[in-house]
Amino acid sequence: MTVGTQMQQAIAGIQSAAATMKTFELETQDKSAKKDFHQIATNLDEALQILQGRQNFIQQEEPQYKQC
Repeated sequence: MTVGTQMQQAIAGIQSAAATMKTFELETQDKSAKKDFHQIATNLDEALQILQGRQNFIQQEEPQYKQC
């Protein structure tokens, strides 16, 4: 498995987790839980941006890792 493939899998996993937290936030009535889910989703979105930037860097520096 290439670094590019591993990075794409990590990104997909974080996207899925963030979407799940956003769904939980919308579905719960508990204000404390809603706040927690929102914060977790925000943290995951920030991590996602960092990983996507890293993926772009890898693709520019190492074209063989670019996803087809």
